Amino acid sequence: MNAEFILALNQIEKEKGISKDILIEAIENSLITACKNNYGTSQNIKVIIDRDKGDVTVYAEKEVVETVEDPHLTISLEKAKEIDKAYELGDIVNIEVTPKNFGRIAAGKAKQVVVQKIREAERDVLFSQYITKEKEIVTGIIQREVKGSVVVNLGKIDAMLVDKEQVPGEVYPPNERLKVYVIEVKESTKGPKIYVSRTHPELIKRLFEQEVPEVHDGVVEIKSISREAGSRTKIAVYSNNPNVDPVGSCVGHNGSRVGIIVHELKGEKIDIVPWSEDPSKFISAALSPSKVVKVAVDIKMKSAKVVVPDYQLSLAIGKEGQNARLAAKLTGYKIDIKSETQAKDTNFILETDHVIIPTENKFVLEHRLEEDMDIFAKPAVSKEMKDLFEE
Repeated sequence: MNAEFILALNQIEKEKGISKDILIEAIENSLITACKNNYGTSQNIKVIIDRDKGDVTVYAEKEVVETVEDPHLTISLEKAKEIDKAYELGDIVNIEVTPKNFGRIAAGKAKQVVVQKIREAERDVLFSQYITKEKEIVTGIIQREVKGSVVVNLGKIDAMLVDKEQVPGEVYPPNERLKVYVIEVKESTKGPKIYVSRTHPELIKRLFEQEVPEVHDGVVEIKSISREAGSRTKIAVYSNNPNVDPVGSCVGHNGSRVGIIVHELKGEKIDIVPWSEDPSKFISAALSPSKVVKVAVDIKMKSAKVVVPDYQLSLAIGKEGQNARLAAKLTGYKIDIKSETQAKDTNFILETDHVIIPTENKFVLEHRLEEDMDIFAKPAVSKEMKDLFEE
């Protein structure tokens, strides 16, 4: 190696951001190993590279002793003083033992180390760049399918859309742009591994953040999401500003905002309902598009009894129970639904139940709770309902 090699390291430091000192130390360590492989020992070998000229020197470190038992590791005081009179017992003497052909070995090892360090640095840069994308949406280009997984190129690196994160029935043609949710970014010896999803509920939230300024700015909050990817999603929204309609903001003029998201999701239906701290109102809204006649809530048991018009029972339950299932997941309540006729025939809702009766414009609270009954917990009544009673 020579001064040109040092100049090359300086250039690498400038372009790749890898410290020259770190590179040189790594080369020195690799050369110590090379000494063991080529010359049978490395236990007391030290390799020094001149930081300016690039010259490589190999030294054997020997301890100054009175009686030499192992000449490879020790040196007598007499011989040590021949090198430098200042040496005393216990000192370490560096004796140059650079092999004649060591320059060629050093050059080869240096090249290997530099290439390895550059690769490591590039992997670190990629990892640092994409770890910030975790739990976010990114847009990629579909590349190919590999053993059931879809490879999506994100620019400098490929991500894997594994089978379980793919939407049933969704097609992924090559070269098509696709928005995906980054589930996880892992480090590996071959570079970062990125796993993405098209089924994750958070994909919905991030899409609304992109398309709805009020959601992006935090004026409108998405309180909960329930999703059956490829079929239907329900989201509950709440406005921190009384002058902003949360549902209208998310829907957009003539459905423009939600329409963009539905298009991105290949036609997946999205129900947007208002969130309420009153579970009865929230459950009634969550069962949209079905109308609700009565809701009885057991807050302690996190369960609810719902009565709907006879002609809307199938709508409330949904195809294969989907509407009721999504509403239950959205609200966190177990929901039992019956028609008006079924409720009357089975005494579905009792006199002791806390019942909300939705009217056309507002909810009327009927609270019939016997003091000695603890079947249903006394609910927290919202300010809106208190004002309604006072009227």
